[in-house]
Formats: sequence, C-alpha cells, structure tokens
Amino acid sequence: MPDLFDVRSSSPGEPRRDDEPLASRMRPRTLDEIAGQHHILGAGKLLRRAIEADRFTSLIFYGPPGTGKTTLASVIARSTGSRFEALNGVESNVAEIRAKIDQARTWRDLRNETTVLFIDEIHRFNKAQQDVLLPHIERGTVRFIGATTHNPYFYVNSPLVSRSQIFQLEAVATEDLIPVLHRALTDTERGFGSMNVVAADDAIRHLAVMSDGDVRKALTSLELSVLTTPPEPDGSILISLAVAEESIQRKAIVYDADGDAHYDTASAFIKSIRGSDPDAALYWMAKMLHAGEDPRFIARRLVISASEDIGLADSNALRVAMAAQQAYEFVGMPEGRIPLAHATVYLATAPKSNTAYAAINAAMSDVEKGRTLAVPEHLRTKTRKKIAAANGTPDEKMQYLYSHDYEGGYVPQAYLPEGRVYYHPGENGLEKRIKERMDHLRQQFPPDAK
Repeated sequence: MPDLFDVRSSSPGEPRRDDEPLASRMRPRTLDEIAGQHHILGAGKLLRRAIEADRFTSLIFYGPPGTGKTTLASVIARSTGSRFEALNGVESNVAEIRAKIDQARTWRDLRNETTVLFIDEIHRFNKAQQDVLLPHIERGTVRFIGATTHNPYFYVNSPLVSRSQIFQLEAVATEDLIPVLHRALTDTERGFGSMNVVAADDAIRHLAVMSDGDVRKALTSLELSVLTTPPEPDGSILISLAVAEESIQRKAIVYDADGDAHYDTASAFIKSIRGSDPDAALYWMAKMLHAGEDPRFIARRLVISASEDIGLADSNALRVAMAAQQAYEFVGMPEGRIPLAHATVYLATAPKSNTAYAAINAAMSDVEKGRTLAVPEHLRTKTRKKIAAANGTPDEKMQYLYSHDYEGGYVPQAYLPEGRVYYHPGENGLEKRIKERMDHLRQQFPPDAK
C-alpha cells in the first residue's frame, strides 16, 4: 500500500520516464559521480567533510549553468537521508514556501526526518520572499540550500547570506566531461548502453570542448547525436566527428550580460591591455563578441583605457580608440570587429602611463574634501578685475602676464594658490619629453614660490 504521507519530490533514483531527457536520467546519485568541483568536493575538502559527517545547516551554491548545483543539492539530501523538496525562484511564491515549511515541520515532528528545502534561482525571490525563510532556518525546521547563477553577495539578501555557507561551482573541465559522456553511452539503466552506440574519441572530445563546461549541454548534444543518427546495417549507431559537429553547432559561452561573467571578462580585457599583452586582450574581446556583448561597450572601454592606462605616454592612443569607435558605428558588425581589434592591439602595445588619471583624482579629492580656493585676482575676467580695482586692489596683484608676449611662449606666473602639484609626469614613451620640459619650467618657478 502506498504511503499517503510520502510527499518526496522527484530525485535521482526514481523510476525513469520514457520521455525523460538524458541529462536528467544521468544525474549523479553519489558525490563520486559528480563531475568536476574538486575544489569543494575533493577528499578532505570542507563541503565534502560536512556532507559525510551530516554537519551542515544552510548552503548557497552559485556558478554557471550546467555545473551541478541542483544535482549536488539532491545528492546531499540522499547522502544525509533527508527528504528533498524543491522550489524555483521564478515560479514559486510565499504561500508555496510556507506550505513546504509546514510539510517539513510535520515530517520532523511525526517521523523525526529532516527536510532539505532546495530553492533554485534564489536571486529571483524578492526580499519579502527571502525573509520568510529566515526564522525557519534559525529554528532548524528545514535545511536550506539555494542555487543561483549570480553572485549571492550582490543578489541575495544579506541576512540570508550571513546564515549560509557559500560555495562557488566552476565550469566543468573538458577532461572531467569526457568520462560523463562515456558513462552515458555505456550505462544500460539510464543511458544508451543497450543501443550499441559507437562514438569516436574525437567526437566525444568535440562535444566536451564545445559544451564549455556545461554538463547539461554536453549530455543534451550527445542525446541529439544518438537519436538522430540512422543505424548501420548491423544495428550500431556511429557517432563521428561530423555528427558531433552538427549536434552542437555553436559553442555555448557562459556569459550573462549583467552578471559576473560580463564584469569578469571585461576586467580581464582591460587588465590585459594595461599589462601590455595583446594576445590576451584579443582573446577576451573575442569572447565578449562571440557571447553577444554590445560592441559599443567594448569601444567605450577602449576609450577609457586609452586615457587611464596609456595617457600621455602616447596620446595617439586616444585618437585611435575614438577612431575605432567611429569606424564601428560607420561599418557595423561583423567588420566592426576589425577596428576594435586594431585599437586593442595598439593600446596593449603602447607605452603606459596613468599620471593624468592620478592627477585628476588628486585634484578632485582636494576639491571635494579641502577648502575651496578662490580664483586669483589676475586670472579673473576683465569685469571682475575692474570691480577689484574699484575696491582699491593694487594693480600689481591684478596683472595677468600673457604668455605669448614672452620668449618661448612662457613666463613664470602663479596660476594656483598654495603651490599645489597634481601632475607628476612619468618617463614612459613620449611623456619623458613632457617630464623634461616640466622639470625645466618648475625649476624656474617652483610650486612653493607661487
């Protein structure tokens, strides 16, 4: 007789449906079957120790799609003998959260069983929905496990983050994906082990590489290869490299337009330019373009870098960056990638200086935090000078010396009170010549003499 109180959610090990996707059927059932994630699940690692000792409370997993966040939650529930209840941040509401918690309380009181409440896409819950969980997590009514593709420190409420251990899952390495695909081909219970599938090694590797660390993508592509390939006369199904290439025509780049992948890749792009590595800079730009990043965003970053990182060491860098932005607007994509690459290589190979950037930051800080300086009398407009003269200000204090009236277009004169110096020229590239000139001029009229 079926147990009328058994409200366990679907988890690995339940009878498979005929229409169940391969990726779902092949979900790992033990920690050892999980692909990758050695940094948190390897022998002796904190999370593995906590699971094996059944000593954990609340967990949040975050990382790219297809890295096993849901699977790991299911395996934890199985490994610790807990009930597994699942909700989704996109579909669920407060009433459903309360219902799951009430069920968990009932199972705890009647059968002394613990419930793992798994919430996928936890960042989709609003603050009120997330706050509903807090008292029940503190009382131990449920063991909460959340999953998100977004950084929880930015997208999950602080009270929930503070009550949880956070673990980041990484994209699965190619060498860890290949055994998963082989296991799917040989598993007679959940995979294609009874179908006499023969897959070439280069075909399996191609699927693993092009899935870009996404286990779900790899298994789905393999399933498509098997189910759409006509059998040979002997009944075998041959998966060649050509078949694999058709089954996964475009590489699945993990890249969210407003999340970690976007900011991390853009950061790597700019830091590669700053570090004078054109090869790395081109790769990160190519990744952004392939993933669908707006080329205007890349152009803006180039313009900023031209002044922030190259600056006066090569002022042509700013001209090249602006020309690349205008060229992109003129020709569009796909050819627009060429002027963007032109500017990227120019900036990466140019001499570097951030002195102008540092100078404006120092000046801005003084304006914002220090005493505001009045414009000296001799630098004010003619109208202001006349007013000052009418008030009895001595003429010599109002005298402005017109630089072009003097040899070399320069005459020592105070332009800023208190002798402050913000710009300290460097010696890289063309700025070395600027430094020589400024040192010469400042020796004639030192800042502290102003």
